[in-house]
Amino acid sequence: MKIPVVAVCLLLQGCALFQRPARPAHAPPEVAARVQFPRDLPSEGLQELSGPTAAAIALAMEDFRPLGTKPHRNATPFEQCLYRREAFNVSAAPGADGVVFVRFSFSPTNCAEHEREIALDMGATYAVDVSGARILAIQK
Repeated sequence: MKIPVVAVCLLLQGCALFQRPARPAHAPPEVAARVQFPRDLPSEGLQELSGPTAAAIALAMEDFRPLGTKPHRNATPFEQCLYRREAFNVSAAPGADGVVFVRFSFSPTNCAEHEREIALDMGATYAVDVSGARILAIQK
């Protein structure tokens, strides 16, 4: 039985939709070998999050600034900073019915000095249903 070429092309295009999500880069083994883990995490600066809160932050961050997102061509230093996840401080609080609210607030101090500008309303607040692994709503 012959399958028409058009059908094969359509099927192959559909496969392009099933790409693996971007994963964080890992350091080469020689760099990883130099890392010394402490026996206990230092208490100064320690931030412990519940599992649902950590999951909500991860879901919201992946929507807000997807891993691997790059600034547009000819972006200013300030715009380049806005594309980086670490330019935003994160607050999270539990809500009713298993919802977790996650707020991203732009912080110019998280950018290099030459990238800093004052910007208002550059963040967003997410309502996340952790058990359903979905974003319920976004307030910008």
